Amino acid sequence: MTGIEQLIPAAALLIAVSVLASKASTKIGLPALLIFIVMGMLAGSEGLGGVYFDNAPLAKAAGVLALSIILFAGGLGTDIKAVKPVVKEGLALAVAGTVFTALVAGLFAHFALGFSLPAGLLLGSVLSSTDAAAVFAALRGRSANIRPGLRGLLELESGSNDPTAVFLTVGMIGVISASGAGYFLLLPAFVLEMSIGLAAGWLMARLMLYAINRLDLDYEGLYSVFTLALVLLTYYATALLKGNGFLAVYVAGLVMAGRGFLHKKPLLYFHEGIAWLMQIAMFLALGLLVYPSRLAPVAWKGLAISFVLIFVARPLAVFVSLAPFRLGFREKLFISWVGLRGAAPIVLATFPLIAGVKGSDLIFNIVFFCVLTSALLQGTTIAYAARLLGLAVPAAEARVAPIALEDGYDINAQMTEFIVQPGSRAAGRKLFEVGVPKEALIVLIFRDSKYLIPSGETEMLKGDILISLGDQASLETLKNLVSTEAGGEKG
Repeated sequence: MTGIEQLIPAAALLIAVSVLASKASTKIGLPALLIFIVMGMLAGSEGLGGVYFDNAPLAKAAGVLALSIILFAGGLGTDIKAVKPVVKEGLALAVAGTVFTALVAGLFAHFALGFSLPAGLLLGSVLSSTDAAAVFAALRGRSANIRPGLRGLLELESGSNDPTAVFLTVGMIGVISASGAGYFLLLPAFVLEMSIGLAAGWLMARLMLYAINRLDLDYEGLYSVFTLALVLLTYYATALLKGNGFLAVYVAGLVMAGRGFLHKKPLLYFHEGIAWLMQIAMFLALGLLVYPSRLAPVAWKGLAISFVLIFVARPLAVFVSLAPFRLGFREKLFISWVGLRGAAPIVLATFPLIAGVKGSDLIFNIVFFCVLTSALLQGTTIAYAARLLGLAVPAAEARVAPIALEDGYDINAQMTEFIVQPGSRAAGRKLFEVGVPKEALIVLIFRDSKYLIPSGETEMLKGDILISLGDQASLETLKNLVSTEAGGEKG
């Protein structure tokens, strides 16, 4: 077989084994990113696989591509209702919190680790963003969940702080290349770049929505291909306009998440799947890029900067940036702990390598060490921290309903679920006796892990989950029927 023919089955095997290993990782609470990176290291030239890979530009290009797709999928899958109340807090963390983290970590690297001030700030910039996917994978793996508002805040921060970290990294590389000149040009450049990114993301989202709802493609699968192409065009067109492409794709996903459009659920599932593929491929490639033997000499520096990031820089950044907002001490403490480093810092660490910045090899190895340390320490204890601080709630039962109401059509109806409460007017009575509004329809009943198709003679039992279709007023009436105690309407 040729080189390519040998590469394809090897890559397929690596991805398949990584997916299976990630399933095992959820049982013990290890972040999936750690599994993927270790798999890449094992397959590398110093591991069992013996695969030689030392191409930083290719790793950077793959990382940028993967991050674009991951950020769009993250935005598209965001619960807008949970995010809206915490937009200001999330943006404060994403901008002020990221800058403050970079500053504290950079100053420590300068004064304690012997880096020059620009190089120290570059290291801090590379390490300044967090990783949402790893955080919530760890939470789900430990069968825990956190309050929706807090979860929405962490999702928004993790999805929107990568653009800030990218800007800081590129800006510091520019400062170093210009021999220290240009610090004062960073702020106006930041405002301009983010403004272009915001505008481009919003415009491309509107374009995608219009095209999806107006185009009549012959095959449903083509909509997935079409949106994927537009996501990549969004990033690169924004970059050509000197805007932040990462912010543009994330904003595009957020805007679309808050709108109804045709084929929304299939597109959501497709982009979630392709985002996982990109994440696995990216971590495997980055794992191949690392030589374990080079990590040992920087271990003490990596441990030192990791300690500062986890216990000093991140908490200070959180408490300072969230000072104007009404969040409790426990919430701020938990947010401080959810500062898990992941994909973005490793990808950003390839930027100075390609730019030929002096000491970039040292920066890359320290960053990689910090990511591993963060994943092992924080990634395995996030769910425990949530429970310890009283912020965890039981995870919702994992169910996939066999039907869904497709967005984008002109239908004055919505589909939702109600639980028949003990003692309610519906519990123990037949469907025709309850007085379900004519404008509402109980489509399915979930009982004893099975879905039932109801008829008028079907008796509703406490704990039944009613999958119901109707307009807002009729669904509100139905909700009262299944949740209000019998006789509760009197008096």
